[in-house]
Amino acid sequence: MQKLSHREKEILKLIVDEQSSVEISNQLNISIRTVETHRKNIAKKIGSSSLVAFTKYAIQHQIIELK
Repeated sequence: MQKLSHREKEILKLIVDEQSSVEISNQLNISIRTVETHRKNIAKKIGSSSLVAFTKYAIQHQIIELK
């Protein structure tokens, strides 16, 4: 499994926080297309595109903390 880049981790946090691609693009001042490319790359690297898989990966790799 490949490691996520800093930007991918940043976007993963926002995805897990249930933000849409539009919201993420506005917050990070990047295009929606760039956000979608990062989403695809994250999904490819972790082997799934589901929110559950993204969340599980983020917790296991200490990208996010449980509240």
